[in-house]
Amino acid sequence: MNAASPIAPRTPRTPKPKTAMILAAGLGKRMRPITSTIPKPLVEIRGKALIDYGLDALKRNGVERVVVNVHYMADLMRAHLRKRRDMEVIVSDETDRLLESGGGIVRALPHLGHEPFYLINSDTFWIDGYRDNLDLLADLWNPASADMLLLIAEMRQATGYDGRGDFVMDREGRLQRVAERDMSPFIYAGAGILKPDLFRGLPEETFSLNRVFDTALEAERLFGARLDGLWITVGTPGAIGEAEAAFTASATRAQRA
Repeated sequence: MNAASPIAPRTPRTPKPKTAMILAAGLGKRMRPITSTIPKPLVEIRGKALIDYGLDALKRNGVERVVVNVHYMADLMRAHLRKRRDMEVIVSDETDRLLESGGGIVRALPHLGHEPFYLINSDTFWIDGYRDNLDLLADLWNPASADMLLLIAEMRQATGYDGRGDFVMDREGRLQRVAERDMSPFIYAGAGILKPDLFRGLPEETFSLNRVFDTALEAERLFGARLDGLWITVGTPGAIGEAEAAFTASATRAQRA
């Protein structure tokens, strides 16, 4: 088994998820002053809103229904999402209370159904290499052995990231938390395939997705798939220029190839 292939592909291949959720309810405090007038998911990179990179990737992969949670400047988010005519977009309203990533998924469960779904952060995206990364996730997804399969970028593939890494990953792709004060080259790239059963029975309250990561970790059912290409996170105003430069550099390399 290839180290980049955490779960061997099946024959026939497990169908791709038809449903997805995009986490878009954050306050975007680190993006101020830009987010004083627009929500972070509407910040543009090369003339395109961050959230549209995720929506376009989902559309390319046959997703039919996307749930987007909103809180900050929700009216602007709703107006932008109404422009999408190529898929069903459902808004999960959190204007009464910001529920964070985990609680937001719990509130959205009635719209997500009973089958595994794609999850994407609205402020991270990627430039695909030889493989479409959502297609790669679907190819490696094996519900018999995993409850969650996360897209994992290496430090050398990342633009706009200044952390210490999130996980260590063995040759089978099984993930464990990086120890406190240690560093790891493996970063959660803000996308994955998840089973909704992980969230059923959890209270609709404010909590991080890390709580559910830990549940899957304890059961040894949390896996990672290595990203093919370049991962970009846009957390501060300065990261906008870095992201646009990464696109330019990627296009230049493609022309020379």
